[in-house]
Amino acid sequence: MKQNIKKLSVLAIILMLTLSACKANVSRNNDGSLSVETSVTQAQLQEIISSSIADPLIKSLTVTLQQGYVSVIGERERLNDASKTDTMSFRLDLGVSNGELTASISDAQIDGVSIEQNRVDHWNQTIANRIANIGSRNENAQLQSVSITPEQILMTWTVVQ
Repeated sequence: MKQNIKKLSVLAIILMLTLSACKANVSRNNDGSLSVETSVTQAQLQEIISSSIADPLIKSLTVTLQQGYVSVIGERERLNDASKTDTMSFRLDLGVSNGELTASISDAQIDGVSIEQNRVDHWNQTIANRIANIGSRNENAQLQSVSITPEQILMTWTVVQ
């Protein structure tokens, strides 16, 4: 009976990851936990960042995966003159703290002027939550590592049953 429950749990985790629109590789560790590697594409990340910023004045946003970080550049309409735009840019680094994904935006600027820190802090939290939701949908999952390559974001999770 206990073995059947474990098998069902493993199948449920695999199914959830498959349905979450990301690639997942699942393997069993020696201690019985699962190691799950998930990936997020540039297109998925661009959608996450656009929705996390949620600024109707941003008319274009380009997310570029670099080795180790993400570069974001966009065009933002001026509030008082929609015929003019300003360039918005920032760097996004991802990390792991206590089994959770962290996002850290730096050099956030609109036409060379720093974006207010409280807005950046909100973006950091929202982006981290949304990426983590794509990567793992199991409450028993703990993030072990995250890496960014020019092709994708790779996250490795440990799932204790």
